[in-house]
Amino acid sequence: MYVTHDRALTAPAHDDAAAVAELRDRTEITDALYRFGLGQDLRDKELFASAFAADAELDFRPAAARWGAEPPLMSGRDTIVTTILAMFTGRVDTTHQITNVRITVDGDTARLTALVEAQHLLTADPTTHALLKNPFDVDLVRDGERWVIRRLRIDNTWFTGEPTAIFG
Repeated sequence: MYVTHDRALTAPAHDDAAAVAELRDRTEITDALYRFGLGQDLRDKELFASAFAADAELDFRPAAARWGAEPPLMSGRDTIVTTILAMFTGRVDTTHQITNVRITVDGDTARLTALVEAQHLLTADPTTHALLKNPFDVDLVRDGERWVIRRLRIDNTWFTGEPTAIFG
């Protein structure tokens, strides 16, 4: 599942222009995942939407299967944004921490893997929570000067708490 290369950059060490271009792409690719997490945490519709391509797909089914939930596959930026924000706004407070980001870039497409720790607390009862450690597998595409998520698959390594804090 993970991107596993023995080095971060593929640009030759002596080619400064190629290295700078690759570093810029990698920063923008990582930023798409940061916009995903922070957009949810702040319930910022514009920021959250900016993480996705119009034809994006979000698959939370592998993670949810760990505790018996069966959410639908979400397709399309508008559906993803509306569904996720409606599920959390006024009901659940979230925080996302993103680590272990690994990236491969191939022209105008990229693949990113990361570990994301996601905390979900019921707004009305913060003692009810779910803490998840989720491996993310992400396909991205270049959209002008930025990168956006085309496909996001979320798995789950472990969780504590009550997963119904996520889905209700």
